[in-house]
Amino acid sequence: MSQDRQTAQEADMQPDEAALAAAREKKGASEDNEESPFCPRSSPLGYREKHTRHKGSASMVWAATPGMLFRKNRDSSFYPLDLSWVFGYNSSLAVHSLMDGEDRVLLYVSSHTVVIHDILQNRQSHLQGHTNVISCLCVSEDKRWVATADRGPDAMIIVWDSYSGVPVRTIFQSHAEDGICAIAISQDAKYLVTISAAAVQKVCVWRWTLLTGEPTCSTELDPEFGYQDYVIFNPQNPHEFVSNSKTQVIFYLWDDSGLQYGTPFLSNQTFKCVVGQFSQSVFHFNNTQALTGTSAGKLVVWDMHDPRTLPEELLPKPHGVTATKVVAMQEESLTVLQVLDSCIATGDVKGQVKFYDGQLRLLSVYSHDKVGPIQSISFSTVLRDAPSASPGSRQLFLTRNFILSTSDATMFHVATDSTNFGRIMTEPKKAVNAIACHPQEPLVAVGSHCGLLKVWEYKQTQYLVSRIFTEAGIQCLSYDPEGHLLAAGFTDGSVYILDAISLQSICQEFQCSQGPVTHISFSHDSKYLATADETYSVTVYKRVLQNGSRCWEHLAGLVSHYKPIRGILFGVHADSSEPRLLSLGEDRQLVEYDLKSSIKDHLVVTHRDRLEQVAVPLCFTWYPQLSTESFFLTANNCYKMKLYNTTTKMCRKTLLGPTYGSPLEKIQILPRTSSADPQQHYLVYITKDKVGLQMLPVDGNPHKSSAFICHPDGAAGFAVSHDGRYVFTAGGKERTFMKWKVNLHALDAAAFLGGEDLIPFYNLLDGGREGKFFRELEDYFYYVQLCNQGIKTLETRQVSTHIPLEEIPSVMRAIGFYPSEEEIEEMINEVKFSKYADTGEEVTKINLDDFIKLYINHRPALGLSMKTIQRAFQVLGYDNKKGDKVIDRGDFLSLLQCRGEQMTEDELAECLITLLGKRPRKEGSELDIHPPTGAAALTEEDIPAEITAEIFVADILGLPIAEPETKEQKEKEESLTYKGPES
Repeated sequence: MSQDRQTAQEADMQPDEAALAAAREKKGASEDNEESPFCPRSSPLGYREKHTRHKGSASMVWAATPGMLFRKNRDSSFYPLDLSWVFGYNSSLAVHSLMDGEDRVLLYVSSHTVVIHDILQNRQSHLQGHTNVISCLCVSEDKRWVATADRGPDAMIIVWDSYSGVPVRTIFQSHAEDGICAIAISQDAKYLVTISAAAVQKVCVWRWTLLTGEPTCSTELDPEFGYQDYVIFNPQNPHEFVSNSKTQVIFYLWDDSGLQYGTPFLSNQTFKCVVGQFSQSVFHFNNTQALTGTSAGKLVVWDMHDPRTLPEELLPKPHGVTATKVVAMQEESLTVLQVLDSCIATGDVKGQVKFYDGQLRLLSVYSHDKVGPIQSISFSTVLRDAPSASPGSRQLFLTRNFILSTSDATMFHVATDSTNFGRIMTEPKKAVNAIACHPQEPLVAVGSHCGLLKVWEYKQTQYLVSRIFTEAGIQCLSYDPEGHLLAAGFTDGSVYILDAISLQSICQEFQCSQGPVTHISFSHDSKYLATADETYSVTVYKRVLQNGSRCWEHLAGLVSHYKPIRGILFGVHADSSEPRLLSLGEDRQLVEYDLKSSIKDHLVVTHRDRLEQVAVPLCFTWYPQLSTESFFLTANNCYKMKLYNTTTKMCRKTLLGPTYGSPLEKIQILPRTSSADPQQHYLVYITKDKVGLQMLPVDGNPHKSSAFICHPDGAAGFAVSHDGRYVFTAGGKERTFMKWKVNLHALDAAAFLGGEDLIPFYNLLDGGREGKFFRELEDYFYYVQLCNQGIKTLETRQVSTHIPLEEIPSVMRAIGFYPSEEEIEEMINEVKFSKYADTGEEVTKINLDDFIKLYINHRPALGLSMKTIQRAFQVLGYDNKKGDKVIDRGDFLSLLQCRGEQMTEDELAECLITLLGKRPRKEGSELDIHPPTGAAALTEEDIPAEITAEIFVADILGLPIAEPETKEQKEKEESLTYKGPES
């Protein structure tokens, strides 16, 4: 079960047509424009909203009121993981004030989620529907309707009702190729305008209340106008809007006949002054002018009707707009420009907010030395009574408080009656990669690349303590098992050991790594601390007694891998209580260290084991003791999970892992809760962009796993609470982290509904239990039994449901799976020793049910694609005269005999003769075993001198080549491909 998208539907938006017709007839109304007599004029949904009813009850949208969103019951969840809280936000997007006063409610974006946050009551509600990071948003004048858009595959626009949290309109495939970079909503909330993020930008106007997926009008912009990333409607005319890039302002006018635009010219020579780069534009409240702020601290005044032009020479809108003057307002860059009532507000890089009258005369200034560059200003809708002013005074008395958001991820609430700047939150302004949970208390520590380390009490969501490190960014964190210490690894290779409560250093920092520290972990007894870094090194620190007190010292380090290290893992030796340390790298090497024998500057390695033949291992963890045999579990880039014996390092089982778009990146066993079944265990994992749960034991059943999008731009890590009730995910460059509430009963129910025994596995076969593939498999089983008893025997046949283990490779190849010799050995050993730990006996045969499980778990999860073969030719081949990647025939034969699992000349010749259809056969049902004498010469005649990937697939292997992929198929396959280093 995958919750990849919580699709935003139209949410009961279909009207009762009979009632609508009656209402229109009674009012003599136009079908398209008239609102319902029962519906408030403020609603852009008009009559449609009134009739959103089912079985006599009003819809959630119609009955919604401000603040109703937080009265929903959030204790019950139908999902195994439910988003509980979002920390951090996208500081490059605007923050909006929805309510002010007794209920101070903000709306902002975190990753792919819209967060509605009641600051005073410490509550959040989340609007989820996007599968990509939200790239832009806008809010209607009355703060009810929120429109969001994203960039990436399957980009969409969603319009939300902020009162109820319901997605009232979803527009799919609006700008399918590249998504949207700017969006605005009209003053009457009936229209949207969007600008695509493509190289050739497209501007679209939408009547979003109509159930159509097509824009009302659209146009494409010339790339010479620059990247248009800001757009806003004229509040007094919804058919006019303006957009700007850093170098060009564009004015638009639209109606049912189409969309027109004008691009007035302005340069430094126009008014003999430096204009600077454009930031934001607005329409003046006098409705004849527009303004644009610039990086030079100036305002450009655009006039809709140039008074210097004769009336007969005036061009129609929007072509007649011209720049009439450039006004120097200040030296600092202007970043925000807004119109409020009868004044104009600006924000700048110094954190100042200034208010001007219609003639651009300064009225008031709000500033604070702790405020950084202003990203957005949002005024509340609550009005206060303004004090009486003396006649002729230009002093401004603001009657609205406002919210400031800065580009360094800080929010302020500004009370205009007292000029009080109240800090609401300070969040990381760089990537959040480091996260760790306290082993005994409800505390979570989070570190950012900006050097900010914060500790939260996560049950009540209370910020406790923080520390800023100015020297480098925090890359990884780990609490010791006793909960007294917190270790931090940094991007400059340094390691700090801190007090877990005060965050103060308990000893001098260590600088023993040559690159950023990627992993950090304590041993079970807190005597050792190990780190891994980007230079493929493992470093160990040891706790020692010095002058009667505990302190830490560097023990030793070793470059133990030649590719990136994917994890380090402490354990306990089975025959003692001594710590055990292992590291796993993309070089497929599992390295075990002898800590007891290691001395200063000499880290002893006890074992090096190659775990994979082709796949790249990505993560590993200790497996719960579910049997008499002890295992550790790995996950690789081919969507396989493997169980290895902790002592012999033999692969004991290969299993199909979760296949949700990308391989598992990190895994951890979920601590058992007091209410959980003591016999049931679960695994938490993250993929590239998802967080999920997996029921144990792992057996390949896809219904035992569930995944949810957590960070579309990439999940950097995760941590699990000590009681197993919460999972925390870090969003990396999204600068957020999220708290997920665990609901194991939902996963149990999903697994139960997926079917018992072999039903889930039958469904993974082509055609299922009743399909042709299954019948062929039964026939192969029977045929193998015939061959073992002799085809021409006259004795009574013993028909059974088992075949010898030695026949597993033959049946696998017969049904289209061609395992390597190492994979064959692993399959046979998996079955042979499946009961050895319990009974001491080896299994010598396998039945059909177990064979199906073996096949499902070992076959390639995504099949063999043409792209994979072409990639191999890119590595092994060369460019011929035609520019194609080819492999020389001699090199081709040599590679098969000398590299990888080497074939003898006779084996190769026999194989190629069979593939090329040249092999003679005797009469009868069994294949001939004619010796391949002279086969090498025969094959060279049939194999071209230069072999391309297409020739290899079609002419040698005899497989059909699929049609060229569409862009959608290509994107899907690329999302399923591990993007790590070359194997």
